[in-house]
Amino acid sequence: MKIPSRQKLILADDHILLRDALATLINNFDNFKVISVASNGAEVLESIHAGNKPDIIILDLNMPVMDGYETTRWLSQHHPEIKILILTMYDSDIALIRLLQEGVRGFLKKDIHPDELRNALETVLEHGYYYTNSTSGKIAALFKKDKTNQSSLGKNMLTETEIGFLKLVSSDMTYKEIAMQLHLSTRVVDNYRETLFEKLGVRSRVGLAIYAIKNGIVSF
Repeated sequence: MKIPSRQKLILADDHILLRDALATLINNFDNFKVISVASNGAEVLESIHAGNKPDIIILDLNMPVMDGYETTRWLSQHHPEIKILILTMYDSDIALIRLLQEGVRGFLKKDIHPDELRNALETVLEHGYYYTNSTSGKIAALFKKDKTNQSSLGKNMLTETEIGFLKLVSSDMTYKEIAMQLHLSTRVVDNYRETLFEKLGVRSRVGLAIYAIKNGIVSF
């Protein structure tokens, strides 16, 4: 593919060494230029407001202050023309579904080869999306129905309230404090807990927290 001019990128990752190494690598590609780097989504917004309008943004999934999910949601609402690639080590169905819902155009693993990175950037510009064979297979599997006529997509869909609950249940807050935070009754919170126990196949609060960590909903 022949890209007519150098495409502008913003990189967001709170791991400075990785981010700077990635920026150096991309700047060595003929047709791409990193115009700004950020440690979190809030800094991405500040950079765009300052006039640094990119063609592509590469976002780490887990960042402080404003993570990849929140940043993607804001970008999709305010700058849908900007193509978003997520840089992550997470490969779970729930993370994939959430990010696709928010408008992510592709996924990059942190151990990606430089040639694949270049190909990903060129592909997302030419076709609008970049998915590896592995990611494409996972997306297809999400729609495959089991013997009960249910798809994995339905089983892995979580509401924003359920996601918020998982974040809070992974903290040291009591269930009563969680109910107050969510402006819900303790009975409703108990129902959320029991529903998620069944939905996620876990049996305890620790199980919920482990699930949240493994699926990139919370990080430490």
